[in-house]
Amino acid sequence: MQVTSVGHAGFRIETAAGSILCDPWVNPAYFGSWVPFPDNSTLDWDALGDCDYLYISHLHHDHFDPRHLAAHVNKDAVVLLPDFPVPDLRRELEGLGFHRFFETADSQRHTVSGPKGDLDVMIIALRAPADGPIGDSGLVVSDGVTTVFNMNDSRPIDLDVLHAFGAIDVHLLQYSGAIWYPMVYDMPARAKEAFGVQKRQRQMDRARQYVSHVGATWVVPSAGPPCFLDSELRYLNDDHGDPANIFPDQMVFLDQLRRNGHDGGLLMIPGSTASFTGAQLDSLSHPLDDADVEAIFTTGKSDYIAAYADRMAPALAAEKASWAPAAGPAMLEPLRALFEPIMARSNEICDGIGYPVELVLDGQGHTETVVLDFPKRIVREPIPGEKFRYGFGIPPELVRTVLRDNEPDWVNTIFLSTRFRAWRVGGYNEYLYTFFKCLTEDRIVYAEGWFGESHDDSATITLGDWQIQRRCPHMKADLSKVGVVEGDTLTCNQHGWEWDLKSGRCLTAKGHELRCERL
Repeated sequence: MQVTSVGHAGFRIETAAGSILCDPWVNPAYFGSWVPFPDNSTLDWDALGDCDYLYISHLHHDHFDPRHLAAHVNKDAVVLLPDFPVPDLRRELEGLGFHRFFETADSQRHTVSGPKGDLDVMIIALRAPADGPIGDSGLVVSDGVTTVFNMNDSRPIDLDVLHAFGAIDVHLLQYSGAIWYPMVYDMPARAKEAFGVQKRQRQMDRARQYVSHVGATWVVPSAGPPCFLDSELRYLNDDHGDPANIFPDQMVFLDQLRRNGHDGGLLMIPGSTASFTGAQLDSLSHPLDDADVEAIFTTGKSDYIAAYADRMAPALAAEKASWAPAAGPAMLEPLRALFEPIMARSNEICDGIGYPVELVLDGQGHTETVVLDFPKRIVREPIPGEKFRYGFGIPPELVRTVLRDNEPDWVNTIFLSTRFRAWRVGGYNEYLYTFFKCLTEDRIVYAEGWFGESHDDSATITLGDWQIQRRCPHMKADLSKVGVVEGDTLTCNQHGWEWDLKSGRCLTAKGHELRCERL
């Protein structure tokens, strides 16, 4: 089996039974904030796109690049389709001209038969509202000799399903940040630095836990980091020795692996190709000399990013020119028309948010404050002197653009762009961000039902001096595998949430109490 990196979470997997192109991403994403690192724009995309199978893990735009798929990928490729609760991914791909779909069942091994032979695959589909939007997934591929688990940036809860393939030979996974926290939050600089240091390490700790549980011989860090080329966002790149930067690169994670006893990490950049026979690495080649590859991540990183920004300047300028203008009519009524029908369908979510939320739309030529009053299920003007538990400051041109384009998901557009400010009193509110990614009837009905279901937490495990429920109250991760107890605090490394074991209270968000007792 041959695995070629095509950048970020993208790979082309060559087998005797056919080729699979996974998550090709080239064009700037999230209002032009993210681009792949290193640069993958000079690859032979027409050749790479002449594939037998296509796998898109989910609809985040650093995995689903519609402009690139439309221009460069074979429309007769068979799409390996995850088993998601809403059909948004299939609809998007059909709209681009893809018409052959192999519908998988979640976490089941399938044999895909084609003119070149049979291929065994499994797609682990994640279905919680926090995934995706409304879905993320990982792909297992076996040609009968070599098995690859392309986890990209999914976070599977049950890894036991991998036993259907025996040993995993190659593991491709995310290790770097893909979030806006804590950078956009209004908080003291010292607190922001402390949270950044914690976030940087926890995301790499979580990746190492997955590496340990999967047990693959070879590990390829992927699905990050993004690169930020806009002058306003350049500080987000990890090229200036900041221990609080949440976007460490592949070399940083490979060093962590080595220091923790794993010598099977492989560095791959766009165009790198590795050949495997079972657990044996037959060859690894890069499109550049080894010294030039290393320099991209070390001594020459800042210069590389600066040159990259110069090359991409016309594309970023075109992206900004496509946004709606900041100045214009008041947005209260368009936002009321968008949000109030969603609020009316989402009692669980509105009650989970629990407070009015402030939207400050302040930019060149337009200043306006709109209140999303979740307890009353209305959108209104602020009351003089009103205080808010949660708030966002968003440039009006971004809001006008998502309204113009009927975007169903502000998380996958505005928030991941990091082009906004946020403030809050207390912990993270999962319901709030779920609301912003479920701005269609299909999505909100599914999310509302998911939150309304009861989950079995009857199984108990022992961690340290405590007996606790086995399944995390947040996303049902197996705490026997991802739970860490330090003193009287439990951390679930799946998403970094914390609980006070003396009371069972969640320290990260409202609700989500934990059943626990000291031995």
